[in-house]
Amino acid sequence: MRSRAAAAILSRAGFKEVYSMEGGMHAWKGFVAKGVPEAGITYFSPAQRPEELIGLTWLLEDGSSKFYSEIAKILKDQKAANLFRRLSADEESHKGSLFKIYQEVSGLNSDPGFPGSVVAIEAGEDYMEGGLRLSKALEWAREEKLSGILELSISLEANSHDLYIKMERKIEDKKGAHGELL
Repeated sequence: MRSRAAAAILSRAGFKEVYSMEGGMHAWKGFVAKGVPEAGITYFSPAQRPEELIGLTWLLEDGSSKFYSEIAKILKDQKAANLFRRLSADEESHKGSLFKIYQEVSGLNSDPGFPGSVVAIEAGEDYMEGGLRLSKALEWAREEKLSGILELSISLEANSHDLYIKMERKIEDKKGAHGELL
């Protein structure tokens, strides 16, 4: 995860040839590489307007909610399954908060097409926080131990927190001196 995060930062900074090796140092030493699915952070870089950023964030929350919900269904440990159900519910709550923020920023009371009305959605594929494809994350998780799933979840939440701080700064930068969006 650190390598992918670093690669995303370098890519956004303008570096043209940036690589992240799946499996990290273990792969470099010649061991069989095994790790979390490849993230697609750069997929989300084209958003420019605050409404687009909010729409992308909503999509990431939606994908994460689906991930946590599916993980809860496959876990045998009921305490762990309940944790993932709560995480899914939290993501659903975040989506509601994001829609309220979207309404404030856009000035629209209703938008039945949100988030598709502000962001081009790739049909048939969901993404979760961290830019992971939901299908790849679930495929990986079905073969992973609970500790690995928890580690991935914590990492994605920490990375998404950083991403949301950057998005907030981008939105603040677009506000004028009187606090209104330019």
